Amino acid sequence: MLVPERAAQNSTRPLWLRAGLLTASFVALLYVIEAVDVATGLRLDNAGIEPREVDGLRGIAFAPLLHHGWDHLFANTGPILVLGFVVMMSGIGRGLAATAVIWIVGGFGTWLTGGALSIHVGASGLVFGWLAYLIVRGVFTRSLLQLLLGVLVLLVYGSVLWGVLPGQEGISWQGHLFGAVGGVIAAWVLASDVRRARRTGDSATLAPR
Repeated sequence: MLVPERAAQNSTRPLWLRAGLLTASFVALLYVIEAVDVATGLRLDNAGIEPREVDGLRGIAFAPLLHHGWDHLFANTGPILVLGFVVMMSGIGRGLAATAVIWIVGGFGTWLTGGALSIHVGASGLVFGWLAYLIVRGVFTRSLLQLLLGVLVLLVYGSVLWGVLPGQEGISWQGHLFGAVGGVIAAWVLASDVRRARRTGDSATLAPR
């Protein structure tokens, strides 16, 4: 438990610093896990999502933390740092809630639809979920600032959305697709307070965030 002085110090840190520290810490955790995975002969990858296997359901919790080697992790690092940071800049609590929805929807969708006898791992489902979340949330909140940010994110990262389509050998397009679906659901769910405020005329809730 944080002592009051430490808690007050954390609460006064600027949002950009807290968002950056949280995102960087998550990436650091991924590198530690991958180092352990390599040291143990890639055994941790077996904890990924095994579609339609009861035991494979546990992979929903672990799959985004695991990667098929350093190249796989390196490819995800940049998008995680950028998109994760931008999502957390909407507010740490809101960003974590969006991530939780994406994590669960993306994982369960992959478990339902993934190829038989396959194991799905990687944080790319989170990347696609964050991407979709940032692109569409302005539509649900009717925030011009968020719409403009969504357009910018689409221009920079929009080409990767082709990854939701099947066809690339060894790529979990199911994870990409349902991660993106999770992002849309998260954007809709987390905009509920704004929609409610619009109906009641609560100007404080409608203020841009």
